Amino acid sequence: MGQERHPLSPRLAACPEGLPREAYLDAAWFGREMATLFARQWVMAGRLADVLPGRMRRVQVGAAPVIVVRAADGGVSAFHNSCPHRGSELCRTAEEPVGKLIRCPYHAFAFSASDGALVATGHAVPTTDFDRAAHGLKPVACRVWNGFLFLNLAAAPGGLFADVGLDTLGNWPMAGLVTGHHWETEIACNWKTFWENYSECLHCPGIHPELCDMVPVYGRGIMGPSEALGWAPGAPQAPNLRAGAKSWTLDGEPCGPEFPNLSEAERLAGYSFVTLWPSTYVVAHVDYVRSVRIEPLAPERTRLVAEWHFTPETMAQPGFDAARVAAFAKIVMEQDGEASEMNQRGMRSPAFRAARLMPEEYEIHRFHRWVLNEMETHA
Repeated sequence: MGQERHPLSPRLAACPEGLPREAYLDAAWFGREMATLFARQWVMAGRLADVLPGRMRRVQVGAAPVIVVRAADGGVSAFHNSCPHRGSELCRTAEEPVGKLIRCPYHAFAFSASDGALVATGHAVPTTDFDRAAHGLKPVACRVWNGFLFLNLAAAPGGLFADVGLDTLGNWPMAGLVTGHHWETEIACNWKTFWENYSECLHCPGIHPELCDMVPVYGRGIMGPSEALGWAPGAPQAPNLRAGAKSWTLDGEPCGPEFPNLSEAERLAGYSFVTLWPSTYVVAHVDYVRSVRIEPLAPERTRLVAEWHFTPETMAQPGFDAARVAAFAKIVMEQDGEASEMNQRGMRSPAFRAARLMPEEYEIHRFHRWVLNEMETHA
């Protein structure tokens, strides 16, 4: 009895097959994902506060280059980064100044920065058959959640969904946090390969010695006590972090004042993960918050963008070093990147056809079902 799976445990009751090999290698499969998942889901584009008023910024939403425009009064809008005249990009560098008009650098067509309406056609003189109203910039939907800007390419976007609910971080002062450190890297793997690695801890004992020291349950190859055989609900909550540690820092000490409104359960947990497929996860600690964006570049190429967010009071401490705070998670993410690349190289073998998931990989199974359902629904 002591080694049985409890009905309320998230463990799988079987070992299902994973996605086929071509899902990680095939350009046509990748293209379908861009046209369905990334063209219809909300994709995170960073902190809204990091786009300053009077600036426009280039971002990538799946296969689409997009510009985010922040007006002088703080209002935000977004458009496809393509002039409807001949298709030229409008924003040529990572970030550029913008006023009331967005001007195409190729032929000087000008568009309203607030709604994208065509205002002027440069030196061109259209004939009467040209419909100005039909040749404005193509809009991209915007939404802000906890200070993070999300974009959606769909004409009628659906809701924004998180695995544990959008109100999970309600006790954190999310709106007032500022970005203190930025780190990005490219890894040679499919975007789903990285998500799958994120979604299980069977790899943790062999890949993450530092993380397993910080979070002892990870050293058992599980993400939480409910995954263990013999688990039953009702046990009192114990701290997730090692004795004496309070946060994911090199020494386990908070980097500044702890957030005052956290519950005792949130402090005992030491971290709260929120996953927003297909692009983002957020990890909230007692003293800072980390966000990670997953940007697919090609079937076997993915960019990770990680940022660390703090209160202004924490940032203002004498000698505060945001890079040192970030060092612990960087160790973990670099290990995850190497593991994901190793996994990707192995899947190129013709001997590999599809994964056979283990009971502890329930979150990967849920991810696979979501991917397939979204691709089928929006095909």
